[in-house]
Amino acid sequence: MSPLAQLLASAVALMMAMGIGRFALTPQLPQLIAEHQFDLTAAGLVAAASYLGYFLGAVDAMHARRPGQVQVRLHGGLWLCVLLTLASAAVEGFWSHLLLRFGTGVASAWVLVMLTSLSQQVASAHARPRSGALVFAGPGLGIALTGLLALGAHVLGLGSAALWLVYAVAALVMLLAVRPWLPRALQPAVVPAAGQQGPSRSVGIGRLGVVYALYGVGYILPATFLSQMASQQFRGNWMADLFWPAFGLAAALGVVLVSVRRAGSTATWLTATLWLQGLGVLACLTGGGVGLALGVVLCGGPFLACMMLVMQRSRELAPHATQRNAGLLTACFALGQLSGPLLAALSNHYSGSLQAALVLAAAGLGVAGVLALVSGRGIQGCQAATRVA
Repeated sequence: MSPLAQLLASAVALMMAMGIGRFALTPQLPQLIAEHQFDLTAAGLVAAASYLGYFLGAVDAMHARRPGQVQVRLHGGLWLCVLLTLASAAVEGFWSHLLLRFGTGVASAWVLVMLTSLSQQVASAHARPRSGALVFAGPGLGIALTGLLALGAHVLGLGSAALWLVYAVAALVMLLAVRPWLPRALQPAVVPAAGQQGPSRSVGIGRLGVVYALYGVGYILPATFLSQMASQQFRGNWMADLFWPAFGLAAALGVVLVSVRRAGSTATWLTATLWLQGLGVLACLTGGGVGLALGVVLCGGPFLACMMLVMQRSRELAPHATQRNAGLLTACFALGQLSGPLLAALSNHYSGSLQAALVLAAAGLGVAGVLALVSGRGIQGCQAATRVA
């Protein structure tokens, strides 16, 4: 099977599982709130349920080492994304959506962890590192697709149930198109003993987990509530629906730009993406169309590039434990994401806005950038000292 076909199929699968299965709630929030299915505080709890499922799915994925276990989670996760999105069209109210978002969180984590590991193995085996990096553009294109479909539904006056159905059909078409071309796990994942990694690398993975958790807190607020903030700013005008697809396109473009970089360490680029997102969160605080537009560019552009750089840094630190560390880091990421909507719910409950939560999110991204930079320099210093010794 052509490696390029496998990598393209992986990108489309992530486009479906993440863009639709995971992030379809974001463009749906304004309509769900307008239909009085729940309010903004409850919306934060529904989003938190999705990220709790994402955390549990990532933890489970860490232990899938046999080829059969990997394949069951990959294909099971893809089918669950389709079926649970379809089920969303038939339900109403807080608890129903909370349970369904929890399920899609588990499913999307399975798909992300498995395809991150499998696609990067294919890219490495066939010396296609840039093609492997571009797989991470898939979720951005999926976000753009969900946003454009939401825009079309808004213009046509369709309700949330009809849009869920459209999402489910799009997800099914993508799954059927790529299923035969997805990479396969041919042998059990290799998990070296702790001593084989060395203390500096173990510490590096732990610090990277903290960075990824803080990133999860920071990016998830604009990623979850951007459509709702735009809807409030533009009072339901169709122009509000342009912000979410623009976010997705910016994310995909960011992956392309970072994948062709020529100079600079992975840690330095990771720090830059984190700080740019922090500025984007602060831009959202200013309100107005200009602030939200800056938020789209500064949060959206580095969004998936940051994810790609974290996984790349993980492979640099522990090249023979890609699946285990992808699961570990995704679990850290999910914990951070879980904290974000809970902060949003508390912020909205006590202050009537998301401003306090956004300030904390921006601060977390700033700290994460410092940790990424310091950690990168520390690991390089340890490696240099080891070579001298």
